[in-house]
Amino acid sequence: MTQTLLIELLTEELPPKALNNLGNAFAAAIAEGLEKAQLLDGAAEYTAYASPRRLAVQVKNVKAVQADQQIVKKGPAVANAMKDGVPTKALEGFARGAGAKIEDLTMIHDGKQDVYAYAYTQTGKPLDELLEDIINQAVKKLPIPKVMRWGSSSFTFVRPVHALTVLHGDKIVNANVLGLQSGNTTLGHRFLSEGEITIRNADSYAEQLKNEGKVIASFAERKIAIQTALNAQAGRLNATVAADEALLDEVTALVEWPVVLEGGFEAHFLAVPQECLILTMQQNQKYFPLLDGNGKLMNRFLLVSNLEADDPSHIIRGNERVLRARLSDAEFFYKQDQKATLESRLPKLAQVVYHNKLGSQAERLDRLMSISGHIARALGADAAVAERATRLSKADLVTEMVGEFPELQGTMGKYYARLDGESEEVANAIEQHYRPRFAGDDLPEGKIATAAALADKLETLVGIWGIGLIPTGDKDPYALRRSALGILRMLMNSDLSISDVLQTAYATFPAGKLADNTVAEVADFMQARLAVLLQNDYPHDIVAAVLAQRPDRLNDLTAKLDAVAAFKQLPEAAALAAANKRVQNLLKKADADLGKVDESLLQQDEEKALYAAAQALQPKIAAAVANNDFQTALTELAAIKPQVDAFFDGVMVMAEDPAVKQNRLNLLNQLAQQMNAVADISLLSE
Repeated sequence: MTQTLLIELLTEELPPKALNNLGNAFAAAIAEGLEKAQLLDGAAEYTAYASPRRLAVQVKNVKAVQADQQIVKKGPAVANAMKDGVPTKALEGFARGAGAKIEDLTMIHDGKQDVYAYAYTQTGKPLDELLEDIINQAVKKLPIPKVMRWGSSSFTFVRPVHALTVLHGDKIVNANVLGLQSGNTTLGHRFLSEGEITIRNADSYAEQLKNEGKVIASFAERKIAIQTALNAQAGRLNATVAADEALLDEVTALVEWPVVLEGGFEAHFLAVPQECLILTMQQNQKYFPLLDGNGKLMNRFLLVSNLEADDPSHIIRGNERVLRARLSDAEFFYKQDQKATLESRLPKLAQVVYHNKLGSQAERLDRLMSISGHIARALGADAAVAERATRLSKADLVTEMVGEFPELQGTMGKYYARLDGESEEVANAIEQHYRPRFAGDDLPEGKIATAAALADKLETLVGIWGIGLIPTGDKDPYALRRSALGILRMLMNSDLSISDVLQTAYATFPAGKLADNTVAEVADFMQARLAVLLQNDYPHDIVAAVLAQRPDRLNDLTAKLDAVAAFKQLPEAAALAAANKRVQNLLKKADADLGKVDESLLQQDEEKALYAAAQALQPKIAAAVANNDFQTALTELAAIKPQVDAFFDGVMVMAEDPAVKQNRLNLLNQLAQQMNAVADISLLSE
């Protein structure tokens, strides 16, 4: 008979940012352990529970006793087990270890040879004997970065554990975990619950905690309840909630009985840039800011309390008082920062170390200005404006506001630049020069902002790589992979040369500062990252075919990928890809330099026909490629398939006459140039 199994660890408050992962990992590990022990009737069906003070799992269809198992232990090979009819020591040792007599052994074939084996039925063990080890193993597997001890015990866990509940149906399963003996009691909400709760059976757990303990045990259920209440409250105010998923998850992990309340603050604080106020509310207080229909911050906010009160006004007033102090700090920093211009702050950057091998932020600014000016000119933009934006781009690092909130670097620079009378183009470039900050982030808008952003990431990538701090495995402390992906995304939107911008960045460093092979290595690194980026949207073989040409400009990359994808659907594609592979293999074996085809040396009809077709095809492909019409260039190849097939069927490329052989290789080289004008189609899979 199967029943539901419940396991709960009652703890002190768990780390909120890790809670959901801990709950899911604990539940999955328990289910996996039960499945391996063959204690489940069918597939694992479980529910994870995680609240600030508990990790729990409810698993359906758990057996009270394992099914009996047929065990076969394999021993030594038959050829080595007997000598003159007498068992060898190897066979005797196997029988003794298996708890059997020689006559109890049988012979089986293990797929390679005949071996002695001992087959027996192992009686299934009861759940009580197996569960303790399953729980302990699950606890050990939890993704806990730092453990702690409590009291006088030697046990360690992410937080002190106070109780263990283990029920199979309505029966307590004996287990000792982290020094705690299993039982059927738990605690509810610290303040709203009336005391100890006796869980009647494993299926009643969530309902009892909610009704008797004022605890919504399910993380997912609490999150939905909070989201629904936030949206409802915001809707009554004709507002939208300004919060990301991370804040919602963190707040969900901080409360067991969520109650959404509305608070407010004085309107004069709205004179401070709203990014500062939003960050203060979200990061310091875990509040949910509200935006009006125009996306402007309102002087109202929502908070999620862990207390239910008949009169919540004292809770609201207390939170408003705390927030007022935080906003006053932000207002003070903002006013203090306005007493000095960004330009006047630049000398302080000489005291800010960028990297001990690469100098200060002031030295870095000189490099950034040189790079951004070069890129702006290449883009047809005003280099002086780009250099001005870049010159001021790091000045906000030494402001009070960014010192308090590093996340606002760039953002505060934009506001202070406007107050200093800088142009809107400069102000926006200061803010956007960090873009894209992460995968999927917006790209900088306009050529000036793009020049500043590319300069920032190129200098980081080339400089940090050049002093030997190369990403290894999952270690990338300077986020060079992210910088490379950001650069690639911007280059795909502009007509810039990869080699040119890398060489430009490299040249801004003092001679001998960076390794000589830096540009070549970074170029290879970027090609590898480009493949990773493109494989999110295109099959591996199509990406490989296009990148085999090592494109130096990426603004036509999408068109090439789409063209190759369309070509691959043509009925002639597979044969032409195979022919291209054969052509390249033959060309690799060529002893001499390849040149033009000598028409007078063409002997067979098949090679003459291929030459004529290739000659006719060449201007068509060249014109299509010149117009970035890559699909037409590839489609034209389909017309030459009959001549290619006939050539390989009837012509011996490696002829005895050296001149004829060379001429045929020259012809194949001409063909290869046409076939690979857009991509290396030999890499396409069938």
